[in-house]
Amino acid sequence: MAPKPLDYESLNENVKKVQYAVRGELYLRASELQKEGKKIIFTNVGNPHALGQKPLTFPRQVIALCQAPFLLDDPNVGLMFPADAIAKAKHYLSLTSGGLGAYSDSRGIPGIRKEVAEFIERRDGHPSDPELIFLTDGASKGVMQMLSSIISSARDGILVPVPQYPLYSAAISLFGGSLVPYFLEETANWGLDVNDLRNAVSEARSKGITVKAMVIINPGNPTGQCLSAANLREILSFCYKENLVLLGDEVYQQNIYQDERPFISSKKVLMDMGLPLSKEVQLVSFHTVSKGYWGECGQRGGYFEMTNIPPQTVDEIYKVASVSLSPNVPAQIFMGLMVNPPKPGDISYDQFIRESKGILESLRRRAKLMTDGFNSCRNVVCNFTEGAMYSFPQIRLPPRAIEAAKAAGKVPDVFYCLKLLEATGISTVPGSGFGQKEGMFHLRTTILPAEQDMPGIMASFKKFNDEFMEEYEDHRGYSRM
Repeated sequence: MAPKPLDYESLNENVKKVQYAVRGELYLRASELQKEGKKIIFTNVGNPHALGQKPLTFPRQVIALCQAPFLLDDPNVGLMFPADAIAKAKHYLSLTSGGLGAYSDSRGIPGIRKEVAEFIERRDGHPSDPELIFLTDGASKGVMQMLSSIISSARDGILVPVPQYPLYSAAISLFGGSLVPYFLEETANWGLDVNDLRNAVSEARSKGITVKAMVIINPGNPTGQCLSAANLREILSFCYKENLVLLGDEVYQQNIYQDERPFISSKKVLMDMGLPLSKEVQLVSFHTVSKGYWGECGQRGGYFEMTNIPPQTVDEIYKVASVSLSPNVPAQIFMGLMVNPPKPGDISYDQFIRESKGILESLRRRAKLMTDGFNSCRNVVCNFTEGAMYSFPQIRLPPRAIEAAKAAGKVPDVFYCLKLLEATGISTVPGSGFGQKEGMFHLRTTILPAEQDMPGIMASFKKFNDEFMEEYEDHRGYSRM
């Protein structure tokens, strides 16, 4: 009997190729253990509220009023909500075409796109055009929209940093393109060497691949490094020379845990470089409400801004966006609130600053706690998390552990992470899910567990790791890094 259209053997081969380690084997096993009653600490995904981060009060007040506009007619509304939240809710409702239950323009509500453009202008000191900003259901949807527009065959290559966030490998597989890896250098704090980029492009071209775009993740996921202005200038010059569009994943721009390398956007550096690059290099930049001190992952709000993209191309991207009718409207309002938060003098300003600073300062402390904790463990070495919300320690697995993993039919770092999960309930993501150099092994964990829980989590990890190393090390001369 012939297979049915949705039987596995009939599925689109590109769908079968998709791998997404963040919700892969480790996550599925963690979910099983949780159902069996084991306490699981899900550090596998950057999901701040799931690990106890409290929502900011002001945006939730505004959204509550937008979701239930009849509250605005209640004579007691001023007793329940501050006047600036009431005013903001009325402002955003006036921008919609019928409240939160009505579709918006497929690019997003024009008034909110204008607020995003004003935010970019304040941040970068250069003009931004609301017509070149599209609001999206999280940054991931925007990334997929752009990759689907760029990739037309298996011969189209996308330069992606390794280790990389698996959204990129998954989307490139789904759209039938080719991932062209460029390796970040762990010993240089996950730095980027332009010579490696040149070699990656040359090698791809020798295989008949046309490299069309380059992805940067700044601050890095999973590696946590922040790119300097000098780094970004090198990257933009490289894209200009090689005729590549730069896809700037900048979703962690609020998550900075040191003062030496603040976040600088690709757009600012490109515009500061002046002609000819500022008018020639094609750039698409992405941002979200899911990260930073907002952490509103479940709301699914994001945007992308296009720079030096021809009007005809923008029209085609708009046409494709129109197929989905409208981005999520409540999330668009979250985005408006993120780029246009309470100002000095507003009733809610002091509380907003207190909450947002409290979250960032705690994350900075947690980044140090985690880095120091990993570096105190046997055969583990970890660069400091400069930004984003992850640690990516290298685990130097003894040869006997690698042999045991092969005997169990597991990739070595998957074997280690499964053992860690079973022993401690800590759910991480193996480094192999992000890509890593041959013979090296890592894991990724978020720095998001509650600050008061962090010492206990790191003690639990250390106990597991040291017992694991004791079990598998050959004591006849195998040494720590």
